[in-house]
Amino acid sequence: MIHFPCKAARVFLISAATAAMLAGFASAEELAVGLAKTTGNALNMREYPTTDSAVVMNLDKNATLALLERTEEDWFKVSYEGKTGYVSTNYLEELENGNFEARAQVNSEGVCVRYLPSEDSDILETIENQAYVTVLACYDGWYLVRCQYGTEGYIRSDYLNLTSVFSGRGGTTAGNNSVVSVAKRYLGVRYVYGGASSRSVDCSGFTMIVFRQFGVSFPHSASGQWTSGKGTKIYSKSALRAGDLVFFRDPKVARGKAASHVGIYIGNNQFIHASSSSRKVTYGTIASGYHSRYFIGGLRVV
Repeated sequence: MIHFPCKAARVFLISAATAAMLAGFASAEELAVGLAKTTGNALNMREYPTTDSAVVMNLDKNATLALLERTEEDWFKVSYEGKTGYVSTNYLEELENGNFEARAQVNSEGVCVRYLPSEDSDILETIENQAYVTVLACYDGWYLVRCQYGTEGYIRSDYLNLTSVFSGRGGTTAGNNSVVSVAKRYLGVRYVYGGASSRSVDCSGFTMIVFRQFGVSFPHSASGQWTSGKGTKIYSKSALRAGDLVFFRDPKVARGKAASHVGIYIGNNQFIHASSSSRKVTYGTIASGYHSRYFIGGLRVV
């Protein structure tokens, strides 16, 4: 296997031959043709290119999206956090190569970073599933990326999910708000016992995959997360902060375990959780009712 220096890969990027070579790579339907950032808060990604269509997810301001195609109705088909839908072009600003850096997470095992944007090109590095890279440019379905240890090369766009997640810790307000932002992207995902993916989750599967994006590894059980020894336990509702995990114990459900349910606190006595009764990820409250009665504490880990 031949390994090329990263600097050489960037020289190819800006060379005069680049445009001619890239012209030979036709972009597939689900490959990125460009990137754009959102220009407003609480922007809806919809299932179809119409305001009457179901909401796939909510997007924060300045989120960087993969552009898949433009429709005749002035909507872009986009991809973000592994989900695909439509956003009005009125709320997007297209990005030019060289003027941005975007965060992305690998979504497959053994993804190759290649010297040139081609499946036949030499492999510079192979990176594992769920690893993070920085996207530097987009060319006809391929991203130029910088990997964790500095390697720069190309990954086909469908092997990466663009995300705003950062990997730092420290209990800062920014960190907690980022947890909430990520948690909100799962609103509406269906509840399935044992689920832990972007398509289906149970309560602990939901919290597990959210915190995994911040470098925190949790077991797939509410009781296991509560007794994991990670972070700082909080027993007063008034001391909770957005981004904290919140735990509940219904004796009839727990059957001797330390906790029976878990969610993510977002402030004002509200939390997000995968609800078995609602059959989806939704909002809950600890101000009154069932979850107030069985609240046992919170856990602050970022």
